[in-house]
Amino acid sequence: MLSLANPSGLADKLVGRSSQMQVLREQVCQLAQFDINLLLQGESGVGKELVSRTIHELSERASGPFVGVNCAAIHESLLESELFGHKAGAFTGADKPSLGFLRAADGGTILLDEVGDMSTQLQSKLLRVLEDRTVVPVGGSDGVSIDVRIIAATNRDLAKAVAEGSFRKDLYYRLNVVCLDIPPLRDRPQDVGPLVDYLLDEIGEVLDVPRKTVSPDAMELLICYDWPGNVRELGNVIQRAYALGRGQEIQVEDLPEQVVMRSGHDQSTEGGFISLREAVRRHVAKALELSEGGRTQAARLLDIDRKSLWRMMRRHGMM
Repeated sequence: MLSLANPSGLADKLVGRSSQMQVLREQVCQLAQFDINLLLQGESGVGKELVSRTIHELSERASGPFVGVNCAAIHESLLESELFGHKAGAFTGADKPSLGFLRAADGGTILLDEVGDMSTQLQSKLLRVLEDRTVVPVGGSDGVSIDVRIIAATNRDLAKAVAEGSFRKDLYYRLNVVCLDIPPLRDRPQDVGPLVDYLLDEIGEVLDVPRKTVSPDAMELLICYDWPGNVRELGNVIQRAYALGRGQEIQVEDLPEQVVMRSGHDQSTEGGFISLREAVRRHVAKALELSEGGRTQAARLLDIDRKSLWRMMRRHGMM
């Protein structure tokens, strides 16, 4: 069994300084030791596949395959064959046999993303896999034994789906041995800065170009934005700014319009907007409130240094 340590810093790919991310990293390192089914819940773009890959890479199955399947991206008529494989001649066009994703993941880990979109018929067939660890290919009658860890992920409320009758209760409890809730980025704004740094390092390394930085004003906007697309959207925004920005420092004008505009959106009013200056002032005030006036802690929440916080407070008449 693996130790609780983080071999090669693999869990450090789960970037963030928030208490939520610190807890998540600890849970990932611990759960990687135990070969049990997991259910990951979280909005689209929060990093469910990254969490799954990290668990796999930290586990004793790391030398085996990792197979990720987006159940919502495959047409229902094809998903059964893609998951369970098929015999030659099982249906029109099946000229050759296919292993399917579950058998392809034998000895490793399979991620069933958006499992809540699976039809009730396929839910029944998946339940059999979980119960006796055998796969029956389409067109076949004999089960094939497999050794695979199953991680399911969803952005839906599966408990509600069970209550409504659209998701099997027995399958839900088979998948939900342990459930990890991955928090949305809007609930952990202090993680935006570290994520931006990580993305800038990664882009510079992949493209083999000098690393860019982000201006204080642009960073304020990134922190204040509510990120409906979560970490995936942040990655897209940074890549866009990196590609379109002309200097070595990403400026406000390098950010997409929705980030600039919605960072100043007042969600307490119906379709109303507040100024960007007021949005930033409120964000700084909230950080000071959470830290009970402690500037060091407030700066840490905003992922800036004390000097930058002092400058922002002075700029917005908060001193």
